[in-house]
Amino acid sequence: MADYKKSTTTQKWPVLKPKLNLQITRLKETDLFTVQNFLTSVEAKAFVKAAESIGFQHQGSLGPTKGEAYRDNDRISVNDPELADAIWQSGLSKLFSDIKIRGRVAVGLNPNIRFYRYKVGQRFGQHIDESVNLGEGKRTIYTLLIYLSGGSKTKGKSDSSNLKDSTSEPLIGGETVFYGSRNNVVAEVAPSEGMALLHIHGDKCMLHEARNVSKGIKYVFRSDVVFA
Repeated sequence: MADYKKSTTTQKWPVLKPKLNLQITRLKETDLFTVQNFLTSVEAKAFVKAAESIGFQHQGSLGPTKGEAYRDNDRISVNDPELADAIWQSGLSKLFSDIKIRGRVAVGLNPNIRFYRYKVGQRFGQHIDESVNLGEGKRTIYTLLIYLSGGSKTKGKSDSSNLKDSTSEPLIGGETVFYGSRNNVVAEVAPSEGMALLHIHGDKCMLHEARNVSKGIKYVFRSDVVFA
């Protein structure tokens, strides 16, 4: 079994503001796109604080020689339908309103929410994300990653970012890199605080990896978009 913390937590999560003007940026492939400022800096930092209060546990793997992707990071997994719905309703549902996959439409997020933490030297080797059958005609089709640290943002006066927390040191490294059929780089996404990255998974998932973090700490919120 995986070595990570899993719970049906009653954790108090940040209250999310509705996002009215979110814009999709397609990255070469039509099923790979980013959404800038999906979370505000305050929201992203609040999620980091909440995740740290739960406590991460290390997750690793034996690597390609044992038929596994190399993995070295820290993780939390929580089952929280309310949090999944809050993220979905804050703006994601509107972005997916006109996306259909094999006659299916997006209906929400997988309530299995994961938080990843990558410290200096940690990474996740090349892998693909599998689709999950949730029953009742529901299946996950897109991976959702929301970066909770990274990038260089200008701090506003209303941003309580003078707080000396673990995200105050600039993040260097940790890019999410996607590869094509001949292992050529299709897209390279640098973490940016509050940015969402979405990509199709399952049988159409592109091989991808999370590169080594060389400075700072990379935090990521992870779920899946469910279609029915």
